Amino acid sequence: MDFKNQLANTSFYTSASSPDSLPADEGYEVAFAGRSNAGKSSAINRLCNQKSLARTSKTPGRTQLINFFSVSPVNKLADLPGYGYAKASHSKQRQWLELLEYYFTHRQALKGTIIVMDIRHPFQDADQKMINWCTHHHCDVHILLNKSDKLSRNKAHNQLQAASNILSHDKNASSSIQLFSAMTGYGVDEAMSKIYSWFGTS
Repeated sequence: MDFKNQLANTSFYTSASSPDSLPADEGYEVAFAGRSNAGKSSAINRLCNQKSLARTSKTPGRTQLINFFSVSPVNKLADLPGYGYAKASHSKQRQWLELLEYYFTHRQALKGTIIVMDIRHPFQDADQKMINWCTHHHCDVHILLNKSDKLSRNKAHNQLQAASNILSHDKNASSSIQLFSAMTGYGVDEAMSKIYSWFGTS
C-alpha cells in the first residue's frame, strides 16, 4: 500500500468534548499538539495533502475539542486543543485540561504525539509543559519546527541544533525533532515516516 495515499484519504471522524464522547479505544492513534499560533492545523492539512481537513483560523484557540480523523479503519489522528492562549474562560480551560488528562492517562491507542512549534519561538513554557506531560505519561514525542521557510537555511539549521541540544538534556523523554514547513512541504516525508512507525507500518 502507498502510505502517502493512505494519509491523503484521511477524513474527519468525530469530535470529543468529554471522556464519555471519545471514540472507541482501538487501533493506533497519533496526537497533534501545539501552541495556538504554531500552525498545527496547517501541518495536519499538509501531511494529509488536503486544504481544509483540519480547520485553520486567524483567531488562535479555535480548536476547543479533540478532533479525530480516520486514516484507516484502525488508525486515527487526534487534533488536540491549541494551548498557550488564554482567551477562553477559566472554566473552559479547566474542562480542556481535564479532558486531556483523561486522554493521556487512559488512551491505550495513543502511540505518540506530534508537537508543532514555531521555529522562531520554540520551547515556550507551554511547549515544555506539554513535553513534560507526554514524558510523565510515557508518550513518545516528535517535534515539528514549523515555519522553517521563514528563516534562511543556515539559521533554520542553527535553530534545529539548539533545539536538539535542549531535548538532549531531558534523559527521561523519548523524543525526536525536525525542520518542517506547512507552507512549502519541507520535511513532510520525514514526519510521515515517524507517523507510520507509530502506526506500525514503517
